Amino acid sequence: TFWNSASFNTETSYLHFPTFHGELSADVSFFFKTTASSGVFLENLGIQDFIRIELYSPSEVSFSFDVGNGPTEVIVRSLTSLNDNQWHYVKAERNVKEASLQIDQLPQRSHSAPPDGHIRLQLNSQLFVGGTASRQKGFLGCIRSLQLNGMALDLEERAKITPGVEPGCPGHCSSYGNLCHNGGKCREKYSGFSCDCTFSAYSGPFCKKGKHISAYFETGTSVTYNFQEYYTLAKNYSSHASPFYADMTLNREAITLAFRTTRTPSLLLYVSSFYKEYLSVILTRNGTLQIRYKLDSHQDPDIFSISFKNMADGQLQHVKINREEEMLFAEVNQNERMKFILSSGTEFNAIKSLTLGKILDNSEVDEETVKANSQGFTGCLSSVQFNHIAPLKAALHHSSSAPVIVKGRFTESNCGTLAGADSTSSETTHLFADHSGPIDEGKPLANAIRSHSAIIGGVIAVVIFILLCITAIAIHIYKKKSIYSKNEAKGSENEDSAESALKSELSLQNTANENQKEYYF
Repeated sequence: TFWNSASFNTETSYLHFPTFHGELSADVSFFFKTTASSGVFLENLGIQDFIRIELYSPSEVSFSFDVGNGPTEVIVRSLTSLNDNQWHYVKAERNVKEASLQIDQLPQRSHSAPPDGHIRLQLNSQLFVGGTASRQKGFLGCIRSLQLNGMALDLEERAKITPGVEPGCPGHCSSYGNLCHNGGKCREKYSGFSCDCTFSAYSGPFCKKGKHISAYFETGTSVTYNFQEYYTLAKNYSSHASPFYADMTLNREAITLAFRTTRTPSLLLYVSSFYKEYLSVILTRNGTLQIRYKLDSHQDPDIFSISFKNMADGQLQHVKINREEEMLFAEVNQNERMKFILSSGTEFNAIKSLTLGKILDNSEVDEETVKANSQGFTGCLSSVQFNHIAPLKAALHHSSSAPVIVKGRFTESNCGTLAGADSTSSETTHLFADHSGPIDEGKPLANAIRSHSAIIGGVIAVVIFILLCITAIAIHIYKKKSIYSKNEAKGSENEDSAESALKSELSLQNTANENQKEYYF
């Protein structure tokens, strides 16, 4: 019911509903949007009693009623115009003690009821919405989400059969477009709006939910996101950038990315310009991260190195780069934020495209960037975002609609997640092992198959070996028990024989003693 709405196109048009029953308690709430200076939102009449809510002036809303004690009016005044074609919220309440009115987040106004007056609001006419039966000026604009005592009125269904009133309201994005964050675009709907997160690095209803999108790049792969379509360049080509590109001049950038690789040198990210200006983020041969800004085509690029460790160690590396005019800030793996100063300029003029992996066109870049571009990038790139643009997401999920060109082979992967970063050493070997000499694009897949086969064979061999050891130990224990049982039986027999021999010997000795006694006597 939040988006249930109707558009009132003439001052004489209105919707009518059954009588509003709010004898002892009335609670009315709705949203409105208009460019008119005044108009009645709703009205219900009785013989003497009535209830009315209206836009009294461009900055005033009035709630008036009569329960038999004479007309009572509560007015809320706004410091800004309410006829600005934006949505505004109205809530009017009346009970036996008081009446109140609130507009948007403005302070609530209230009016106490007389102690010994009438308390019942007795109405008998139809309820008029967007108009009036008392010949006052009707409402021009939109009303939505109308509720009376907690019950929603179906404005759209009634508008379908009412002349001068149309179901739904256009222009929701003019009021709610700012709810689409991180580069999400507001899209009008018949009832409400939606946020299109296609070109945002985020997802969710309002493009606020972060998502790690990762991909494994094979050698030579290139993903290029075009800020300006090539056909426009061909149409307006000249030695200087067309004024059409003036809105693509940047004085600040916010870049985030994560990567895993063991290859150096490597090109992580490259942003080009129609003015031969550029930004490149590379790994040098010794694994140092370098940020290279060239914001003046007549000067050498500014070079900023981050070399506290070899970043081509196969581990997941997180990089944040923020530029605000001449101030550059860089952060790696949540370590201390580093600050640099640019000398080549403060404006990145007429940006053309963003490339991940290998640059395929003939770009005029410095020698170190050329070396890094010789193989491009091989490994994992994750969570890449340039301002509000997510080139990996565009290439993987919206390649048919996004201005993105993919050359070579790359596949979506979980290599940028914690699970991917903490994967087994065998997987790390498969993804990021160093190779010497030129590499064919088909080899990583073959290597992966061989690697997985070797892993499976090794696991089976270990299991068989363990089972054989357990069997041998069990046989050995069984044999020892058997020998022990036999020895114990023999020992028992020997003890019996010894006992019999001892008894015989004692018997003989006793007989001899007796004979000796007889001899002495």
